[in-house]
Amino acid sequence: MSDVAAPSAASIPIVEVVAAVILRPDGQFLLTQRPSGKVYAGYWEFPGGKVEPDESLLRALERELWEELGIHVVHVQPWITRIFTYTHATVRLHFFRVVEWEGEVLPREEQGLSWQWPHQVAVAPVLPANGPILQSLLLPPVYAITHAAEIGVEAALQQIERALRSGLRLLQIREKHMPPDVLHNFAEKILELARPYQAKVLINGDLELARKIGADGVHLTSAQLMTLSSRPDPGHGLCGASCHNAEELFAAEQLGLDFAVLGPVQPTLSHPDLSPLGWRRFAALIRDYPLPVYALGGLHREDLPIAQEMGAHGIAMIRGIE
Repeated sequence: MSDVAAPSAASIPIVEVVAAVILRPDGQFLLTQRPSGKVYAGYWEFPGGKVEPDESLLRALERELWEELGIHVVHVQPWITRIFTYTHATVRLHFFRVVEWEGEVLPREEQGLSWQWPHQVAVAPVLPANGPILQSLLLPPVYAITHAAEIGVEAALQQIERALRSGLRLLQIREKHMPPDVLHNFAEKILELARPYQAKVLINGDLELARKIGADGVHLTSAQLMTLSSRPDPGHGLCGASCHNAEELFAAEQLGLDFAVLGPVQPTLSHPDLSPLGWRRFAALIRDYPLPVYALGGLHREDLPIAQEMGAHGIAMIRGIE
């Protein structure tokens, strides 16, 4: 979904820009402050810059990080792409996650440098185009989905509690065949388990239940997604959606959702009627996509690195919760 800061003439060309989300192992990321003499001087942003003619995105990223910070990129992952219209230009921002580099980060252009936590950005002002990116950084890399109907309620609660202790921070309650009263009780117990860990709990499909129990958001089914003309009430918090093709991804983008889940990537018991996308098709569908996307379908924790190499924010798992 495009972000618009001010009206702009349709004739203004789009400027291609690369931006680096440089991530430390502890989760901190780097922001840089635009030096005096530049447009938006004093504003904080992700390091990067314009792509030169006939220059690939990766080469532009490598060049910009060397010129600005004196580092050589070793391991980079494609992430999300957003278009933003400023008063002076319309830019297409290609964000990459840089998870490994060589050299010491230095302000080679006399710009300010600051390492920040996703949940507590302490510098201001931040360039407007980067607001959605900061929100996306709050999303954990693993999105778990319940399957109590398959293993039993008590076993599911025990499994979820172990996963929370091991670091799980985003969970979807998806129990399509559970009686309403049982589901209500099950969801409340999960919320009680999740609160001490500050984990987010979303309800699949049922906006009213999410509201009643004070869940952290809703996860729309693909069928729901295609019937909506606007995003559900912001009071529901996070809002994601299940997608299986380009049309559904576009619908999630138009509604301005927080994230999408795309699959199945591999054969899965939960969707035996759907042909798996495979990693190549998955990567093609989310190339230049503006929302974080979780890969879903026959995946386990060890698949997280390949998913992120393909451009995914992370992975969603049903049977791989632990």
